[in-house]
Amino acid sequence: MNLSYCPRCGKLFARGIREVCISCTEEIEKEYEKVVEYLRKYKSATIYEVSEATEVSTKQITKFIREGRISTDGMPNLSISCEVCGKPIREGNMCASCRSKLQRDIRNVSASAPAQPQPSAPEPKKGGAFQIRDHT
Repeated sequence: MNLSYCPRCGKLFARGIREVCISCTEEIEKEYEKVVEYLRKYKSATIYEVSEATEVSTKQITKFIREGRISTDGMPNLSISCEVCGKPIREGNMCASCRSKLQRDIRNVSASAPAQPQPSAPEPKKGGAFQIRDHT
């Protein structure tokens, strides 16, 4: 069993599938329901308006969106920030520009990296196991 302190409330809990204790998990689910209910009524709300009205942090609302639990489809003003440049985005972690730059950088590093020698097949070990050999 892996005991850990809940990063949200500080209580000691058995860390397993969840990253927070059961009490905080239940609280997060209640926050999720509040946010979803609010967005059903106010589809044009911004993340800041949703946060203020529901008393759920923008960080938690952002997490719901990044996890795909809340869709920004049909919510014209609901956006989150690109984790690289801060530009408003509707889903994921990066805007298209930062994603393209990252892909370009990866290609450039891969192209300029010296060729790595391919590892050879390991020599079969002798001994340790009984081997049957055909002596024909």
